[in-house]
Amino acid sequence: YHDVLFSYEDNEIVLNHIDFTIKSGKSIALVGPSGGGKTTICSLLPRFYDITDGLITIGGQNIKDIKLESLRSSIGIVQQDVYLFGGSVKENIAYGKLDATDEEIYRAAKYANIHDYIMTLEKGYDTQVGERGIRLSGGQKQRISIARVFLANPPILILDEATSALDSITERNIQKSLDELSEGRTTLVVAHRLTTIRKADVIIVITKDGIAEMGNHEELMNMKGIYYKLNQA
Repeated sequence: YHDVLFSYEDNEIVLNHIDFTIKSGKSIALVGPSGGGKTTICSLLPRFYDITDGLITIGGQNIKDIKLESLRSSIGIVQQDVYLFGGSVKENIAYGKLDATDEEIYRAAKYANIHDYIMTLEKGYDTQVGERGIRLSGGQKQRISIARVFLANPPILILDEATSALDSITERNIQKSLDELSEGRTTLVVAHRLTTIRKADVIIVITKDGIAEMGNHEELMNMKGIYYKLNQA
């Protein structure tokens, strides 16, 4: 992200002078008060919105010069709100890679720690999940979305408040799956619960005025600034 500026159509500036680099295979966590633009920063990478000014590059290449299909196929996203279709468990996982074999789907489900549960269902992988996954719990739906990304195997990962809608026990279990998913991938994480991002290579504190602090957990705690106060809270 090179001096990125972004505003919606009403011209109110949402992001101003956002400047940071994520090294390949490393993780960056975005934290800070609601409304600071953390999710917007993530949405700019797959070009859900186009930046107003500045530059975003991957491997030195301007993302505007990359075909949209190619760009988005290289980015896996796990969000708080999981969208499941009214089909089978297998079809919902396979959405991550439409030509996947059954073996690939089973392997992805095992990585996401959902395979054993699926095998207890009446029809296994052919069980219908219901409209928007109504027959599954929040944690089960989240694991299916994680299995999708394992199946797609993208080099870049965005985790946007992926566990914030879950209870603390389910969150802890899902966090293990997310840690495995992030291994070796360039990862951008948005989190309110700071316990989930302490291991991030770099933590960026975002406020409505832009980037306020940047460093790893220990460095930011020693600063005794915004991140320190968020932790204390």
